[in-house]
Amino acid sequence: MRRIIKFLRNAIPDTHPIRLLYHKILAFLAAVRYWYPADKLIVVGVTGTNGKTTTVNLITNVLNEAGYKVGMTSTINFQIASKRWVNDTKQTTLGPFFLQKMLRRMIKAGCRYAVLEVSSHSITQSRIYGVNIDIAVITNVSPEHVEYHGSFNNYLNTKGRLFQKVSKDTRKFGVPKVLITNVDDKYYSFFDQFVADRKLTYGVKGGTVHCAEMDQKPEGTHFILRVPNNSIPVDLRLPGEFNVANALAAAAVGISLQVPLDVIKKALDKSATVSGRFEHVDSGQKYSIIVDYAHTPPALESLFSLYRKLTKGKLYAVFGATGGGRDKSKRPEMGKIVDQYADYIIVTDDDPYDENEWDIIDQVSKGISREEGNNFWKIADRREAIRLALTLAKEGDCVVVAGKGCEEVIMLRGKRIPWNDKNVIKDLLERPIEVEIHNDHFEKRENVCLKS
Repeated sequence: MRRIIKFLRNAIPDTHPIRLLYHKILAFLAAVRYWYPADKLIVVGVTGTNGKTTTVNLITNVLNEAGYKVGMTSTINFQIASKRWVNDTKQTTLGPFFLQKMLRRMIKAGCRYAVLEVSSHSITQSRIYGVNIDIAVITNVSPEHVEYHGSFNNYLNTKGRLFQKVSKDTRKFGVPKVLITNVDDKYYSFFDQFVADRKLTYGVKGGTVHCAEMDQKPEGTHFILRVPNNSIPVDLRLPGEFNVANALAAAAVGISLQVPLDVIKKALDKSATVSGRFEHVDSGQKYSIIVDYAHTPPALESLFSLYRKLTKGKLYAVFGATGGGRDKSKRPEMGKIVDQYADYIIVTDDDPYDENEWDIIDQVSKGISREEGNNFWKIADRREAIRLALTLAKEGDCVVVAGKGCEEVIMLRGKRIPWNDKNVIKDLLERPIEVEIHNDHFEKRENVCLKS
């Protein structure tokens, strides 16, 4: 039976009408099986290219601070009431049976709200069919998953289907349908066309919810959160303007749900770095190490432009590109962006899936102008790539390891290989390595610790 299923999956393309009908039938059965649990929750759906996970976590923190029990599903973690745990499924939006079961568990735990990260794949595959969404949030849009969707316009329209769904879903008693859009985003007008009971806008440069007097520092950002007829200072423990935008989106959700501004401030002030997003790894070393999920050109631009400004010494980049046929055209663009900012570049594995890892590395490297060996290396083994960066780094430098974030596995030739960037880095920092020292008079071996 498994061989038959595998054959059919290979024979029928992902976006073939038969395959999509199959997904929709499964979603319908899942919703019936768990009695449409979303009908008894106020559901917030967050979509976009970058920033979804951080925004979902910030919204959840705002609602928690307001005293509500909240359920959450995101790329990196889940939450039901007071329990939060790691998402190791490698899925942004869960399969329909898993998702509907999670929503039912949220109800049993007494949750009033559910905050869901919604990917474009999940919309196309009807995973959110039967999930009655009340508030839709868009973070930003840039080219992503183009091979899967067929074109960028298809990708954009897929994101728009979430906004369209909000007004079509049944209204719950006393719960308005709300759309929250980013006025700073290039495609703001596209999302603004959709109708709802209420619309809120946000943005660093303007919007119903916006900011002023932004002061960026390595450990976070201070800004004034402004809404009509009111403002309040916020000390966000997340670096970068893009995280301010994520915070503003979360604030807009809170305002749409009548959460007081001072409560929103408390939640944002308390919000620490989301695991695997701009996360500092500190084992006592004299240089900085950052782990981040960035795996698209805009995300890499934001990441490396930020740490170029914040780094006094040399900036090291360890990154790769996702396989599985995903967006091959963006790979050299990723290399080009990192080449602009990093002093040292190591291109390595991300998640090759069933592709040849060296082919992916070579495609990324086409965007890098320097010659291999000139502060630029190709190392397929991600552990060895990280080890090289840590070996070279000195006091005042910064090593940025991008692409995996806090993911728990690497997908390689159909296998799920246990992996966590942060844990690997800590292991390398704590474990002495043997190095050879040569000069004109002698040669010897010494054990050194990378964190020193």
